[in-house]
Amino acid sequence: MDREHPTSAPMAEFLRSARTRLTPREAGLDAPGPGRRRVSGLRREELAQLAGVSVDYYTRLEQGRSRSASPEVLDALATALHLNDAERNHLHTLARPRPRPARRRPRPQRVHPATWDLLDTLQQTGRPGFVLGRRLDVLAHTPLAGRLITDFRALPAAERNQARFVFLDPHARELYRDWPRVAADTAAMLRFDAGRHPDDPALSALIGDLSIHSEEFRRFWSDNKVHQRTTGTKDYHHPLVGDLTITYQALTPADDPDQILFIYGTEPGSPSETSIRLLAQWSRLATDTGSVTAQTPGAND
Repeated sequence: MDREHPTSAPMAEFLRSARTRLTPREAGLDAPGPGRRRVSGLRREELAQLAGVSVDYYTRLEQGRSRSASPEVLDALATALHLNDAERNHLHTLARPRPRPARRRPRPQRVHPATWDLLDTLQQTGRPGFVLGRRLDVLAHTPLAGRLITDFRALPAAERNQARFVFLDPHARELYRDWPRVAADTAAMLRFDAGRHPDDPALSALIGDLSIHSEEFRRFWSDNKVHQRTTGTKDYHHPLVGDLTITYQALTPADDPDQILFIYGTEPGSPSETSIRLLAQWSRLATDTGSVTAQTPGAND
């Protein structure tokens, strides 16, 4: 019998969580198998049948006792589990962890000058924008984004983090009209990052700190879901301009795949557009030139 592979536990937990969330009807099974069902999700034998693998082999994967799974098997499991693209990529990442790098002092992530130019253009055109790095550290944002969400540049370096803001800052619960969804997505984004960087001590420390201070984070983290933002909408209840809805697009700068540039917008002619314009006027009054200020220090790679 194989001993548990040191990198198999996260994959085993992810498979188990995804299996228990999928009902037989959602999986396309006409009727549950014989016997009393203890959970509403799929049984191991049902998932193994849908994926075309033996029950023993799948059991070894879910128990962390198998050292490898081929890309074809992973794709079959992902299809059987109805995983989205982010979840499918996460499963492949967990099954193929990168070699552990030699221990060395981490270098700070830096925002490329071209990205700074884009942020400055966004500010001048009245559109919020910000850059997230590893662990959802806030690396940079326009003054308008600071007016909309919070001015991370005014916070201590250790607190310039989107997850800390969402789960630990009382303002976030009032700002996001659907705070539970935002919180769940935030925890799932951290889970996605943890799959890519399983040996990041700063990420482990962040997860530990959030787990200690936020019961909601512990609950969302235990769901073992992953999320990768691309496009969508978000609803705010801003203390100055009231309710507004923004659209967002997430882009990855070519020089650093661990950074995400978020560009916010509003529907033309909508009350939300009026609200953003009002915030932009206040933002311009609060700055000398309306340009983006220096990068937030203290965000490490």
